[in-house]
Amino acid sequence: MLNLIQRSKVEKNAGAKMGIHYDYKSVRGEKAMKKEAKKKARLEQRRARKSNESSKKEPENKMHDIDKPITLEDLTNPNKN
Repeated sequence: MLNLIQRSKVEKNAGAKMGIHYDYKSVRGEKAMKKEAKKKARLEQRRARKSNESSKKEPENKMHDIDKPITLEDLTNPNKN
């Protein structure tokens, strides 16, 4: 009887075919390449955005002349040069 049970288990698993199954190990390299490409694309976008922002710098505000005393007119009228 024991022999019969062992044989049935062997025969049951011997003919099993898994078919095409994808697991983590089989697609690991492909996923890593996609992830790296995505990372590089984001980095390039950031660099492009950063270069555009740096080229659109606002003109620097001119400071008041240090040698000249600050008057009430200078403080109240921001349009005066």
